[in-house]
Amino acid sequence: MPDAFQRLQRHLLRAPGGDREMVEILALVLHHDEQVVLRAVTMALESGVPTKTHILNLLHRLIDGKPLTTPPITAPQALRLVSEPLANVERYDALRGENRHAS
Repeated sequence: MPDAFQRLQRHLLRAPGGDREMVEILALVLHHDEQVVLRAVTMALESGVPTKTHILNLLHRLIDGKPLTTPPITAPQALRLVSEPLANVERYDALRGENRHAS
């Protein structure tokens, strides 16, 4: 078994149901080219998200020829922030302490 599949197996077997996910991922080679499945597994491992869902997403993007990364979006100048908003957790705490109830 290729190294990427072994690394994926070690990762998946740490979680409950990981053995079933691994079998389902391995079964993908019955319907798709093994090298394409291997590439999707490798990409998922490199991205740090080695899950069945992510591997399926990458596999279908590879097969369909869709871009694997999204192009950067540059916001118009009118939509750019002049100053970053600051989080005010004190307001949240004040709302929690009021004990309001719906009528």
